[in-house]
Formats: sequence, structure tokens, C-alpha cells
Amino acid sequence: MTRTATGPALRPAEFVPLVALLMSLVALAIDAMLPALPAIGRDLGAPRPNDVQFVITSLFLGLGLGQMLFGPLSDRIGRKPAIHAGLALFMAGCLVSIFASTFEAMIAGRFLQGIGVAGPRIVTMALVRDQYQGRQMARLMSFAMAVFILVPTVAPALGQAILWLGGWRTIFTTFFAIAAIAFAWFTLRQPETLPAERRRSFSPRAIGRAVGEILRIRTALGYTLATGFVFAPFVAYLSSAQQIFQDAYGTGVLFPVYFGVLALAIGGASLMNGRLVMKHGMRRLSSFAAVSITVISLVAWAGAFAFGGLPPLWLFMAYLLAVFLCIGLLFGNLNALAMEPLGHIAGVGAAVVASVSTFISVPLGALVGQSFDGTMYAQIAAFAVFGAATFAAMRWAAAGTTGSNS
Repeated sequence: MTRTATGPALRPAEFVPLVALLMSLVALAIDAMLPALPAIGRDLGAPRPNDVQFVITSLFLGLGLGQMLFGPLSDRIGRKPAIHAGLALFMAGCLVSIFASTFEAMIAGRFLQGIGVAGPRIVTMALVRDQYQGRQMARLMSFAMAVFILVPTVAPALGQAILWLGGWRTIFTTFFAIAAIAFAWFTLRQPETLPAERRRSFSPRAIGRAVGEILRIRTALGYTLATGFVFAPFVAYLSSAQQIFQDAYGTGVLFPVYFGVLALAIGGASLMNGRLVMKHGMRRLSSFAAVSITVISLVAWAGAFAFGGLPPLWLFMAYLLAVFLCIGLLFGNLNALAMEPLGHIAGVGAAVVASVSTFISVPLGALVGQSFDGTMYAQIAAFAVFGAATFAAMRWAAAGTTGSNS
């Protein structure tokens, strides 16, 4: 067994589910809320139906800002204290949302949750990078993603059940309790992975130098851009999923079932990627997935005109299943490719990769989501356009790579 900064590393059988739990707080905070969005908008007086999407996108915005903070902070004070601080902020944001009396207060609580959940989300990536690299890192992250994706599979159903039993405020109480469990498990079992001699100064100048270094590394920047582009239409899908399935397609209480099936497609692809990446490499698999998303979406967008922009539910589900299988191949690989040259600055590197990709994806995804009009034109077109942009960014990044077998 290898050793971390303060003791023996956890065995993969425990490390993977712990990493998955810490990462899954983001998915839980997003997906469990989806069935509750109409009730939140109604109870707190959201001005327009599409405004309830801000309950989702405000968390993403806080996540982007928090990632920029917690990555460098973890390089200065260590991985464990940074994750502890993030979990505490997330729980504080849950309390704000529990007691929110206005829609603005709800958005503020969600923003604080986003900042806080960035701690476990981004520092966990550095925690993994401290101990693994290259294809081993991609393989472990794929298995963690496969476990983590079970959360969005069941989260909408969990949110729906809690909504029936105790109302939408009880959903935030559940978030608080799960974060407390994660805090205890992480505190008691996970050793520190960053020794004191490898820690860096936490100052704007030091952070600026590190950011400048990352932006000058073509591969890191290119794959970061690719990550932002592929995530943009996914943000649009997440923020408008409740409207797509319940309003446009009238699925009612079956919405969590349809959402969960699509989440399983991403989880299955991530699990499959853990095996395929060892044989074919991250770049080849990612290129195949980006091209496939673009071509499939172009065909689907053209076909949507035959149905007035609203294809039959079975056909739209088949389309999304194909696209999400490709997305499952992209998520773990693009992050690993972006982080590969950043081992010496893993904390701030993970922060910049995640923050830049988030700041690209959130405004673009929000723009697509806000254009929802009851048809699927915008959503399908977004997957086509950003799929092509993802492939272009990957090609640009790969052109600056020599001698890699990734």
C-alpha cells in the first residue's frame, strides 16, 4: 500500500466511494431539486416560469467561483482543511435555503451552496492527482464517476419522495444531513495527501503566476476549453429538464424515471471508459465521442422539423441516450487530459481547469436554457454546435502535444 503525507493511503475499495460521495454532493444539490422547482417558484414568487432555472444555474455560478478559491487554498493549507471548509459553507447555504422567504434569498442560499460544494468537488480532484496520474488517474476517475452517477439516477426520485412527505424545504435538510455524514467519514478515514514541504503560498501574486503558467500550457488550456464547451448544453439540459419532461412531454410523476435512465447512460459510459481508456487512450476515445455528438445532433435537429420541434418522447429519449453515452466518455477523459501536465500545481491547476470550464459552460448553458419555448430545437442545436466546438478545442490542444501515449 502507498503512503500519503500523513499515513497509509486508503484502499481503492474505500477511496473510490469516498471520492464519489464528495463529488456527488454537486449532483445531489442539482438533481434532487428538479421536481421541486415549480413549488419553489410558486411559493417564493418567481417572476417568470423560466426563472426557476436560476435555482440551478446560481449553484453552478457559485461552484465556478468557489473552485478558484478552494484549489489554491488546498495548496496552502492542505487538502483536508480545504474540504472541511467547503462542507461547512455548503451546510450554511442549506440553512439559508431552508429558511428562505423570498426567491432572492433562495438564490443567495444556492449561490453559497455552490461556493461551499466547490471545496469537496475540486479538492477531491487534487486529492486523486496527488496519488495517481495518466491512465491510472483516468481509470480511477471513471470508476468514481460511475459510482457518483448513481446519485443523479436516484436523486430526482429522492427529491420527489421528500417533496411529497415534507415539502421542498425538507430537501435542503436532507442535503445538510448527507454533508454532515461526508464530513465525518472524510475526517476519520482519509489521510492528508499534501505534505507541508510541497505547500505553496496563498497570495494573489502566487495564484496569478500559477494561472499564467496554466494558460501558457496549450494542452491544459485546450482541454479545459473543450470541457467547458461539452458541459454547456448539459447545463442547459439540467436547468430545463423539469420543463422538458413535465411541461413539454407531460410525464408527470414519471419524470424522475426518465431522468434516471439518461443518467444511467452517462454512468454506464463512464464505467466502460475505465476499461476502454487503457486500450485506446483518452484522446482517441474523446475525439470519437465529440464527433459522434455533433453528427447525431445535426441529424436529430434536422429531423425535429418533421415534428414541429417536439419529437415523440421515445425518439427524443433515444437521441439523448446516444448523446449521453458519448458525454460519459468525455467527462472523465477531458478532465484527466487537462490535469495531466499540472501535477506540480495540482490544487490551483484543478481550480483553474474547473473554474474556466464552468465560466464557459454556465452562461452559454443558461442562454440556451432561457430560450426554452416548449420545443427541442435549441437544446438539440446546442449539442451539435458545442460538440463541434469541443472537437475543435481538442484538436488545437493535441497539436501542442508530443510524445504522449494518453
